[in-house]
Amino acid sequence: MQKNTKVLKVDYEKCTGCRLCELVCSVKHDHVSNPIRSRIRIIKWESEGIYVPVSCQQCEDAPCVIGCPPKALSRNADIGRVEVDYEKCIGCRTCVSVCPFGAMHFVSADRKVIKCDLCDGEPQCVRFCDVSAVSFVEPKDMGLQKGREAARRLQAADRKASTLLEAR
Repeated sequence: MQKNTKVLKVDYEKCTGCRLCELVCSVKHDHVSNPIRSRIRIIKWESEGIYVPVSCQQCEDAPCVIGCPPKALSRNADIGRVEVDYEKCIGCRTCVSVCPFGAMHFVSADRKVIKCDLCDGEPQCVRFCDVSAVSFVEPKDMGLQKGREAARRLQAADRKASTLLEAR
């Protein structure tokens, strides 16, 4: 039975692109302020003009775990996260290539893969995000939030369509 299965929830509409989460993450894990060593990445979608925080989603049927040839990735049931066993990892980067979210990274200087470990249940990216673009929630809350967001988008699209029809 899992004790803590909270996950990171990203609200890209709140993200300002300050990248403080990347810096805090790298300091927490590697004691250096270097976004290359961060387990969370901010991706800028140029065409949309938005920033999107990207981090491991701790997938239930994680492709990285399934695809790892030496079985160096596994799920820690106590805190509901996918972990890397560096004793087994051979640095083949299969996990990086199969992650559908682009959340696995290879640090060339260390010759190892890195991914979000949820800071052992106290994610520092959440703690330091001034605009609350990243939060630490129960998975059931994410489903509820996604439903609300979908309803909000449908409502907005319906209003836009009504406005366009009225303009004709």
